[in-house]
Amino acid sequence: MEDSKNKTENTFSPKVTGIGGIFFFSDNPSETREWYAKNLGIETNEWGANFEFRNKDKPDEVGSLTWSPFKRGSEYFAPSKKEFMINYRVQNIEGLVENLKANGVTILDDIETFDYGKFVHIMDAEGNKIELWEPVE
Repeated sequence: MEDSKNKTENTFSPKVTGIGGIFFFSDNPSETREWYAKNLGIETNEWGANFEFRNKDKPDEVGSLTWSPFKRGSEYFAPSKKEFMINYRVQNIEGLVENLKANGVTILDDIETFDYGKFVHIMDAEGNKIELWEPVE
């Protein structure tokens, strides 16, 4: 009984649960998407591609990872000067943001809520902008 109690408590603890997306700069995102489709068989759309997967603990739950090239110079990665940004799937985004603030982490914006989940952006110690995403269950 103690193990199931701990497992339940950890289910809602504020933390990263996986990768939600990989975003990177491209000189020509359209040509980049076409190249990946032609050479690697990635099915792309105007934003990039979505890779679906199943949750090993809840096989009926389907998640996705977004892969998307952005036009070089896009402000979406700002204030980072890096060529990429990673989106992490999280649980309990509000609690996680509170913990990050307590640890002195730079929070770039307020949590925003959309039909597909909640988002917030932070900076890591190396100057990488990170997108945190709590998907809608």
